[in-house]
Parts: sequence; C-alpha cells; structure tokens
Amino acid sequence: MLRQLRHDPRTLALMLVVPCAMIALLRYVFDATPRTFDTVGAELLGIFPMLTMFLVTSIATLRERTSGTLERLLAMPLGKADLIAGYALAFGLVAILQSAVATGLSLWLLDLDVTGSPWLLLLVALLDALLGTALGLFVSAFASSEFQAVQFMPAVLMPQLLLCGLFAPRETMQPVLRAVSDVLPMSYAVDGMNEVLRHTAVTGAFLRDIVVVTACALLVLSLGAATLSRRTP
Repeated sequence: MLRQLRHDPRTLALMLVVPCAMIALLRYVFDATPRTFDTVGAELLGIFPMLTMFLVTSIATLRERTSGTLERLLAMPLGKADLIAGYALAFGLVAILQSAVATGLSLWLLDLDVTGSPWLLLLVALLDALLGTALGLFVSAFASSEFQAVQFMPAVLMPQLLLCGLFAPRETMQPVLRAVSDVLPMSYAVDGMNEVLRHTAVTGAFLRDIVVVTACALLVLSLGAATLSRRTP
C-alpha cells in the first residue's frame, strides 16, 4: 500500500497538502480576529486529518477489494485482523506524516496560539487521523464503487461534524442532540483539542477524550476485520 501511495503523487497531495491549505485559508479568513482562528483552527486541526484519511482510505481499500488483491491476500494463511492491522499501519504512517505537517504549519507558520504542549496537539491530531483511517477501512466493506465510497462521507462524518461543538457549544444543544453528540467520537476529538488549547497541563478531561477516540478507532478496526470477505463482492 505504501508503495502504491509513493507512485500516486495526486493522492499524496490530497493527504498532505489539502489539510494544510484548508487551515491556511482559515487563518486568513480570520485574519482580523486571531483569537477566533486559535479556537476554530485547533478544532479543525483535529477534523481535517480525519476527513482526508477517511476519504483516501475508503477509496484505496475499495480499489483493493474490487481489483481482487484483497481476495488473493485472504487466500494466503493470513488472519483478517492481521490484514486490517497491516492496512491500518500503512495508512497510520501516512497519518503521522500528515498530522505532523499540518500541526507544524499551524503552530510555527500560521501562529496558532495554544496554551498546552504542541506534542499533545499533535497526539490528538494523530489519533483523529487514525480514527478516520479506521472508519474508511470499515465503510469500504459496504461500497461497491468508488462513487458509493465517497457518498459514505456525508453519511458517516457530516452528522459528527454538525454535532461535535464546532458550530455551537454542545452544552447549549437540544438535549436529544446533546445525547447523540456524546456518543460520537468526533465530539471527543474536538474536546481534546480544546483542552490543549486552554490548559497547560494534562487534564483528566483530556485523558478521557484521547482514550475515547483511541477506543473508537480500535473498535471500528475490529468491525472492519469482521466485515472482510474472502470473496470479492
């Protein structure tokens, strides 16, 4: 998978350049109000990697399924969990690079001002990218074409984007919507970014947020392994 990505510069550009370009665009949208960029920029730093990794992973894995590569791999003495772990590791390495580039750009070139450690900001961005990778691997099992894989993006991620607290504080939402947001992992991704934004030390809420995001990623990866079929759809 890494070899394929290395020979696909357009996909690499999508994964590495697009999140940075969006954050840079946001910086100059809020050029007159830097404090607004600090808040919104930190939250989007956790959301953009999740969106791009979801999109690229779901399409790339679907391509492996429809081309028969996945079927041939499963014909070997290889466990489903091992195969999913291999895909997750490959995309995870790209996620590390993507998160590091986007975080470095935001902090040192776009003057994103956070109270906490930049390493904690990078940690949350990385976990969010890994969660996007896990979701992309999972939904690829339910798509029969790349067009359908793209359609899963608004179905899976848009409700989380609307309810994660980016547009309005979750505390002020209608109770039913607040309850739904409490079980969506992107809510904890955004909360984790806000904890780093506001606190110098590692807080209990921050630890809860990264544990929830990590647990969700592992759970979705397990579901992705369970949905693997030894026959190409």
